[in-house]
Amino acid sequence: EHDTAITFFRRSIQLNPSFTYAHTLCGHEFTSNEDYEKAILSYRDAIRVDSKHYNAWYGLGAIFFRQEKFELAEYHFQRALELNPMSSVLHCHLGMAQHQNGKTEEALETLSGAFRLDPRNPQAHYQRATIFMALDQPQAALEELEMVRSAAPKEASVHFNMGKVYKRLGHPEKAMRCFLTALDLDPKDNNLIKAAMDRLDEPDVEEEVSVF
Repeated sequence: EHDTAITFFRRSIQLNPSFTYAHTLCGHEFTSNEDYEKAILSYRDAIRVDSKHYNAWYGLGAIFFRQEKFELAEYHFQRALELNPMSSVLHCHLGMAQHQNGKTEEALETLSGAFRLDPRNPQAHYQRATIFMALDQPQAALEELEMVRSAAPKEASVHFNMGKVYKRLGHPEKAMRCFLTALDLDPKDNNLIKAAMDRLDEPDVEEEVSVF
């Protein structure tokens, strides 16, 4: 399916090389195929055609984030946000990159910008939970995750991470309930969940909330 789309978009580019969005859509398809080299080339072609095309800047940032090149990710997300400052989603991605680069206060401020644009943005709440866990503030992290759960009650990772937070807070019974709920919602991911359940009586170690 992705290969068919790539063929279609490449044909569009042949007919109109200045069709910026075709370059970007091609990049998205290459990204979905995990062909990051070709995706990067496609996004850069889009930017060469139109340097204000924020989707291409975002696409590059997303690739670099996946590759754990967080400084490059932050730069490209920042460029995308400068071009589209009203995007709550872009604030979230930039905040994620800033957090990975150790810029905790900047990340929290960026996520505050996401809330100003969309107070109910579950991704922003999830990212704040990640930061609060890294700062060893599990109660604050729990409050954020409860908001995410309200927006996405069937998301197994939310319940799993709430279990980890409850364990940090010293509530093993509540942690177990969350782990069991996560297991019911996503039985395919049972190894990670079961391992956490097996370690429930062990001393807690600091760990961040995992990716949503």
